[in-house]
Amino acid sequence: MNKLLSDANNCFVCGPNNPIGLQLKFRLKDDVCVADFKPGKNLCGYKGIVHGGIIFTVLDDVMGNWLFLKGKKAFTAKCSIRYFAELPCESETQVEGHLLKQKGRMTQMKGIIRSAEGNQIFAETEGFFMNAN
Repeated sequence: MNKLLSDANNCFVCGPNNPIGLQLKFRLKDDVCVADFKPGKNLCGYKGIVHGGIIFTVLDDVMGNWLFLKGKKAFTAKCSIRYFAELPCESETQVEGHLLKQKGRMTQMKGIIRSAEGNQIFAETEGFFMNAN
């Protein structure tokens, strides 16, 4: 295992060694970072609805993992979110991280969480990531 991969083993969102983490499995598909996500009832804010902070965290991580899976270590510099609909707990969803633009040390990304069928978008993020030295 390379050093970059082992650095993320305890990540709350994707780390395989984090016993209280979400343990999402990110992969690149047609240059988009994707993962399946089925939020459990323990991630609720209001009864039956996934907490917005969890949604934000997952979207931040899918954007960052686009870079990570390409062998780059980066940190979130700035990120904003737009919620479109409540996300019911136990819903089958897919998260996506898309490259928008790269310039110098900065990479602009877009994150989306949608129903597994793809017909409903629950939230979108736009983030700027600063490459680590």
